[in-house]
Amino acid sequence: MRILLSNDDSVFAKGIQVLYEALSQEHDVTVIAPDRNCSGASNSLSLHQPLRIQQLDNGFYSVNGTPSDCVHMGVNCFMDEDPELVVSGINHGANLGDDVIYSGTVAAATEGRYMGLPAIAVSLTSHDGEHFETAAQVVVDIIRKLQEHPLPANQILNVNVPDVPYDQLAGTQVTRQGRRHRAEGMQKSTDPFGRTIFWYGPAGAEQDASEGTDFHAIANGYCSVTPLDVDMTAHKSLQDMQAWLSK
Repeated sequence: MRILLSNDDSVFAKGIQVLYEALSQEHDVTVIAPDRNCSGASNSLSLHQPLRIQQLDNGFYSVNGTPSDCVHMGVNCFMDEDPELVVSGINHGANLGDDVIYSGTVAAATEGRYMGLPAIAVSLTSHDGEHFETAAQVVVDIIRKLQEHPLPANQILNVNVPDVPYDQLAGTQVTRQGRRHRAEGMQKSTDPFGRTIFWYGPAGAEQDASEGTDFHAIANGYCSVTPLDVDMTAHKSLQDMQAWLSK
């Protein structure tokens, strides 16, 4: 299978290197990823600057753009043949609940689906990153299953994996997104020139981490697999909204 592999932690991140090594044993893998950390970039595109691509000594391709840019370049103008699957990761840290809105990792997968390709986003739920090989093996397992059971045309998979050895995983659970409380406030500081600056505070604590959520699965040692619908329409509200707008 031809796979386009990207991420948001940069082309130099350990996670993407470990995932490439695992996937390339069974698939034809092309790595096109940002030249810097783009965490939190979401689905942003570089519309006001030209994009440049550079091949590194290890064969990976580095782009001075966002994760979405990388997928666009890979599919539209760079790969000789269209990929059959887009994989994004392995992210350094979880993408659970509301995180998916901001995640560049999930955005790269979403961009692949917007372009008509099945896609997977995968994250290791620890910034320490001791067991990237576990997440890589989980992706290998999922791809084998997807070859027999393809994803629906409007969905991607958001996969989160505990940072433990593969044989210590409790299993895999199909989950829904949990929800976080409101994020903590901005942190005010001063730069070396005495000017006021602000940093984002920590993410909010879990508001909905009940059974069935991605938060709950990870807390109990399971790999979480959440199917995400790229159509953001609130279909259940269409009829009710039409009724009150028509009055």
